[in-house]
Amino acid sequence: MLLYAELASPPDVLVMKTANPIIEQACDTERGQQVLAVIESRPCEGIPIWQINPMEWCMIDRLAGEPEGTYVKDPVPTYRKMLLNSDVCVIDQWIPDNPLSLGARGFTPDAGRGATTGAEQIVVDNMVIDSPEAAVAHMEKFSIPVFKERLANFDAVAHVAGWLDYEASCQEAIGDSMLKLPYSFPFPTFDYGTYGYENYFMAFAQYPDVIEQVFSANADLCAVMNRAVAPVFSEGRMPRYARLDHDMADSRGTLVRVEELDRLWFPHFERAIKPLLDAAVRAIWHCDGNLMAMVPRLLDVGIKGFQGFEYEHGMDYESICKMRTRDGDPLLIIAGVSVTSTLPYGTPDDVRKQMAWLVEHGPPGNLCLACSSSITPGVPWENLQALVEGFHFYRTGGSP
Repeated sequence: MLLYAELASPPDVLVMKTANPIIEQACDTERGQQVLAVIESRPCEGIPIWQINPMEWCMIDRLAGEPEGTYVKDPVPTYRKMLLNSDVCVIDQWIPDNPLSLGARGFTPDAGRGATTGAEQIVVDNMVIDSPEAAVAHMEKFSIPVFKERLANFDAVAHVAGWLDYEASCQEAIGDSMLKLPYSFPFPTFDYGTYGYENYFMAFAQYPDVIEQVFSANADLCAVMNRAVAPVFSEGRMPRYARLDHDMADSRGTLVRVEELDRLWFPHFERAIKPLLDAAVRAIWHCDGNLMAMVPRLLDVGIKGFQGFEYEHGMDYESICKMRTRDGDPLLIIAGVSVTSTLPYGTPDDVRKQMAWLVEHGPPGNLCLACSSSITPGVPWENLQALVEGFHFYRTGGSP
């Protein structure tokens, strides 16, 4: 099965045949071809640029070349212009309204508080979650039965149609100058967002059997959902790429002992994503915090690359870039200038030096450049200028 149809095209050009002409047009552009070449581990001129997400409104305006206040008045076109002016080639998470979740200069008290952001009381399905026992009771009464009910009533046709419609609508909003790639396929996750960190991880430690029951029921559903969309990739109607995104570590390491992940989580994660891997999807993992203990295990279950990297917290970029997939192929790496150290606290020269280091030590032909995560308010304009200048330099064939 081929991902791309070879239609009387030169050998260095990939022709994408999708169900949507907008996506096809984006694939046919110079930037789209750069991205597709990297996904396929093919040689290309220059390094494609993956999306950036500045959160400070006035910086979005400046990067877009618009007067201050334009983004707030007209967010989507301003955000899109900001990306284009920054030489962005590829977007998997289309979030033009995301910066509006903050104030003009950052977090404000009226932004709302949830289970992980200081809520005074956590209430889920009319149950007060104030202890690990309350979290477990909710899992047994609601979470596990809901996963089983969703599995019993799963409509594969509607699910695939909804996914394709969403991807097409995103690509239409983005336009055909940048390529939208698939993002966020389902797999079992930590449920601290529902119960809060303290309640959830105390439950994880004290009631591992219930936690695994949740992972198992969730994986049953996720595997079926991923099996439904897999033929779209196998038939060449979507680029074979998926970014899997879930925060499972902090600066010290994984949020639970990695041995517990081996026992309770990895087997269910592996079977949940297996349909995607069987369709030769290049699934990459978003790196949050210090994930070094998880890296070899993620590769063992079939992950084919990484995005993000908090180098300042122990992620060994150079050694990871030398690793291979379980099939022996080079990793796909989306390497970001650090948004927690270099961009906010460094100088323009520091930005340029880090970009050169990322390129010099990244896997040749399998590298995209970006930022390690969203760009928080307070980054000096001169550093953003150096970042965008570096993007243009490397995308157009420059070398360190």
